[in-house]
Formats: sequence, C-alpha cells, structure tokens
Amino acid sequence: MPTAWVADVDPTVFVVICGVFGLLVGSFLNVVIHRLPKMMERDWRAHCAELSGGKPAPEKETLSLLSPRSRCPNCGHGITAIENVPVLSWMFLRGRCSACQAPISPRYPLVETASGVLCALAACHFAYGWATAGAMLFIWCLLALTCIDLDAHLLPDSITLPMLWAGLLFNLFATFTDLPSAVIGAVGGYLCLWSVYWAFKLTTGKEGMGYGDFKLLAALGAWLGWQMLPLTILLSSLLGAIVGTALIVTSKRGRSAPIPFGPYLAAAGLLALFWGKELTRAYIGLL
Repeated sequence: MPTAWVADVDPTVFVVICGVFGLLVGSFLNVVIHRLPKMMERDWRAHCAELSGGKPAPEKETLSLLSPRSRCPNCGHGITAIENVPVLSWMFLRGRCSACQAPISPRYPLVETASGVLCALAACHFAYGWATAGAMLFIWCLLALTCIDLDAHLLPDSITLPMLWAGLLFNLFATFTDLPSAVIGAVGGYLCLWSVYWAFKLTTGKEGMGYGDFKLLAALGAWLGWQMLPLTILLSSLLGAIVGTALIVTSKRGRSAPIPFGPYLAAAGLLALFWGKELTRAYIGLL
C-alpha cells in the first residue's frame, strides 16, 4: 500500500474498510468451518481404505472450500449472491431458507459479525501497517479454529501449522514481538501443554487434551512471544474453569463429557493480542 495514499486515508474510514472486509471474510470462514471437518473425514476414510487394501467409497461430488456452490443443507437450494450478503441477508430472510423455510443457524451472522468487529478493533488498535494485516489474519484463524473445535473437537493442522509459521514470519520484522521471543514462544507453548498432557496421562491413564491444543498454543507463542504465554495459559484456564463449571451446574454436560480447550485458548490469545501488556501489569500489581 503506497505510503502517500495511506497517509491521506482518514483513520475512521480505514477502520470501516477493515470492518467491512472482516465481514466478507467472515462469510468465507463459515464455509471453512462447515466444510473443512467434512473434507478431513473424507481424507481419513480414503486413507483407511487404502491401508486396508480396499477402495474408498465413491463420493457423490467433489468437496472443497470453493466447490460446490453454497446451498441449503435441507433442500439443496443454491444460495444466490443477494442471499449471501454478510449479516444483512440472514436478517432479511429472518433466519430461514428462502426456498424451504428451514431455519438457518444464527452462528452464520455471529461469525461474520465477530470477524467484522474484531477486524475493525484491530484497525483501531494497531492503525496503519503490517500489524493490522497480521492481527486480522490472527483473528480469522482463531475464529475458524474456535468453531471447528466446538463442532468436531478438532484443531486442524491445516490451520494451526500455517498460523504458527505466519506468526514467525510476521515477527521476522518484529511486528508483534522480536523473532527470538517468537521462536521461544512457539517452542515453549508446545512443550508446556505437551508436558501437562503427559503428566495427566501418566497419572490417570487418560488423555486430558489433544495434540491440536499444543500446536495452537505454539502458534499463539509464535505470534505474541513467550512473554504472553503465562497470561494466555492463565486466562484460558480461568475461562475454561468458569464455563465448564457453569455447564456442569446447569446439567448441560456431565463431569466426564469432553470440553474442547481450543476456544478458551483462542479467547485468551485475542485478549493477549489487544491488551496483553495491560493485563500482565495489572496481574503483577495484584501480586
């Protein structure tokens, strides 16, 4: 982006542009959230069939993030361009398919809204520069991972690993932290939860979390630096304890039911991105 052009852009206009762009990308994130686990399941079935010496069952159609065209899962009605405007289309349709009147999950506009609001916040917080672009990418990855983990208890490598490398690449130019802090953060983030995993497994014989959690914390360390790891772990554990206790008390989940940890890591990572230094100072002040 030319420096002269950027200097002429009103900060408010820049925030609005980033917010609108976030809404548009949020619409695509809904596709990623819905299709990526299904694509992974197809790949697993194909690999299992190959290992067993058989042939995978033929699929009715090719499934990717770009194909086929978005449609109603109930009646197959193809979503038109006017029906795919972020948030507004869902409100105009009153949350129902225009063809069969089947309900459309409110999560679709919620993801779009969250993406738009958080991207606008990133533009307001970081102003012009690569930091805003990096923060928006960080936000999109965490939104997709959060919803996929809630749905399928998965944190796909196809998101966590590129996210980790992207964090190191941005911090090659000290965008959020210096490169040594980012590298130590990536290694420390992975080893921290890896150690907890094995300590819990050796003690109880059970697995307390998945490997995706290690990779996600490693990615957060790569973006934010090792200095933010204690805050991220503390906040995610606190959020997990509060929500988990609330779910048990309200009888929505049993004590033995698995609760995905990825959404709490993602929420803590977002808090650390925007207010990590302030929260750390406040915590140290309490001590």
